[in-house]
Amino acid sequence: QVQLVESGGGLVQAGGSLRLSCAASGSIFSINAMGWYRQAPGKQRELVADITKGGIPNYADSVKGRFTISRDNAKNTVYLQMNSLKPEDTAVYYCNAEGLNFLRARFGSWGQGTQVTVSS
Repeated sequence: QVQLVESGGGLVQAGGSLRLSCAASGSIFSINAMGWYRQAPGKQRELVADITKGGIPNYADSVKGRFTISRDNAKNTVYLQMNSLKPEDTAVYYCNAEGLNFLRARFGSWGQGTQVTVSS
């Protein structure tokens, strides 16, 4: 079983910054992609950014140039630096990780979510 624990959400004014962290633990053999998704009230969950094991990032158009995803493979941790935040960035942010467990079986895990609220 693989667990993801997020931290770093909160309340910030428009134009401000926040940094989210997500640490994976448990029966991990290897982690391939890690990513951040978000879900605003009344909307579907959407991809914000993800990153390959080799460090290649991918961003939603709405956050390009403002958010930066990174990861520390030694710590099984992924980060999301969010700058120039806008009220429309308000959502619950979820971490996701995909890889292989100790039995070499694929896993896909989600964190519990962390609230990000941007006031205007």
